[in-house]
Amino acid sequence: MTIDRRTLIGSAIGIGMAGMTSAAASAQDWPPAVPADRSPNRPAWPPRETFRIWPGRAPGSPETLPVDGSTMEGPADGRQLWVRGVAHPTLSVYRPEKPDGRAVLCMPGGGYKFLSVQNEGIHVAAAFNPHGITVFVLTYRLPGEGWANRADVPLQDAQRAMRVIRSRAAQWNIDPAKLGCIGFSAGGHLAASLTVGFDDKVYSPVDDADTQSARPAYSGLIYPVIDLSIGPNGDSTKSLVGPDATPEQYARYEASKRVTGDTPPMFIVQALDDPIVNPQNAINMMEAARAHEVPVEAHFFEHGGHGFGIKGLSEDMPAAHWPLFFRLWSAKHS
Repeated sequence: MTIDRRTLIGSAIGIGMAGMTSAAASAQDWPPAVPADRSPNRPAWPPRETFRIWPGRAPGSPETLPVDGSTMEGPADGRQLWVRGVAHPTLSVYRPEKPDGRAVLCMPGGGYKFLSVQNEGIHVAAAFNPHGITVFVLTYRLPGEGWANRADVPLQDAQRAMRVIRSRAAQWNIDPAKLGCIGFSAGGHLAASLTVGFDDKVYSPVDDADTQSARPAYSGLIYPVIDLSIGPNGDSTKSLVGPDATPEQYARYEASKRVTGDTPPMFIVQALDDPIVNPQNAINMMEAARAHEVPVEAHFFEHGGHGFGIKGLSEDMPAAHWPLFFRLWSAKHS
């Protein structure tokens, strides 16, 4: 069953992450505070191997940080964990039993208002770990929660995450050259922004990890927002740039217009009956890749809606099988 964000997006509340280092969490770091929602179907989140990506406060932190919390959202037969109030962006590591060197930075969607970490994070790891792929789920900051330079905040976190992963690649038995990214919906916009803006100067270096490249080896864009000027795109555009955005800010985050010959290979998934994100976004990105001779594979499905993630569709629907296509495709570009 497809997760219908139209009925959910207005009421989403979320979870902020308890920061910790993966190697040596102190007693007060773990476990995180138990949220009010104690649903028996609530997934284990965050996993034990979760750590902050910034030493100290993230760039542009407000004096009062967002409040942490979480809820299960959606219909009774399809409730999902949604995250909001990310005071300290983190990476949650999901290791395969037999790593093959590939890894993906996974960016859940949620209209830049919340993070769908279950449908577009935990389930992604469950799908790819058995095939040797290490998955890093990024809980990135949400632009409208008081941060300075709000439109740059998610890209700051995505760039920093790529660099931190590469700086510690040996710890996870991954090949830095085989680190890609994958994003869903607004997370797909973030993945696209990273794909075309991996070298944008959106924050000042803070340590040696920032000497690493933030360029993905390949990028998966799943029902992505690409160009902010295309409507409708749910709440993503307003949530990212705010109500008073300049034409320059819009242009900077129109990803299809920033594709160059140095843009990483792209894998695109889009349902043509998507009621939330205009399919023209994916079409624009595919056409831009072809125009600049960037390797691209695109799958446009007749049915699927929006927010189907890994488990949102029945097996008899062609769109349900995109993870297999991505897994095979990424092996060719690693």
